[in-house]
Amino acid sequence: MDRWRGRVALVTGASVGIGAAIAKSLVQHGMKVVGCARNVEQIQKLAAECASSGFSGTLIPYKCDLSVQNDMLSMFSWIKVQHQGIDVCINNAGLALPEPLLSGKTSGWRTMMDVNVIALSVCGREAYQSMKERKVDDGHIININGMCGHRVLHNADLHFYTATKYAVTALTEGLRQELREAKTHILYISWFSGDGHAVADIANAVLYVLSAPPHVQIGDIQMRPAEQLT
Repeated sequence: MDRWRGRVALVTGASVGIGAAIAKSLVQHGMKVVGCARNVEQIQKLAAECASSGFSGTLIPYKCDLSVQNDMLSMFSWIKVQHQGIDVCINNAGLALPEPLLSGKTSGWRTMMDVNVIALSVCGREAYQSMKERKVDDGHIININGMCGHRVLHNADLHFYTATKYAVTALTEGLRQELREAKTHILYISWFSGDGHAVADIANAVLYVLSAPPHVQIGDIQMRPAEQLT
């Protein structure tokens, strides 16, 4: 992780759960982490905790509504002014609303599309442009997905959400192809985290990928509890 000390990471959905665990781990290893969420109070508490623990990095809370494009573009502009740009983009934010296909609200479907699909794409695009502009050729774009990106469960409340996660699977493969055609060494990674996985396990997996040598490309990773049968 030494080559990442002092460099800048963006973690979306950093207020709780997986996002908070990843942000904390990166700060512990010396990175400047911009943690964004609609409610930044939890990120502010985590930033204070990181500082009091003497971590060598810094957690920078940023209020951003990922369903609003102008909020995201303003965030990337602010990062450029304050920190030059992004070296690692971790698309972690995701939203699951109980909106079945036969009775769900269109507004709920649209919100899930905006956060789970559009925001992920916008952040990936803006992160790549930031890296390209500064000639950063060893950056990472990491999409945190779920097993719903590979299977359809018998749960009506999850069917539209599952569609957005299948979209993430397709977008990540498309990203891989476009990065290859651009002849860049910027890496894409997609995580498919099994239900019930400890958030610390996923944070450790992110550290594992970032610790790999620049010439090593790690693609899709599926994580499942050892006792899971399928």
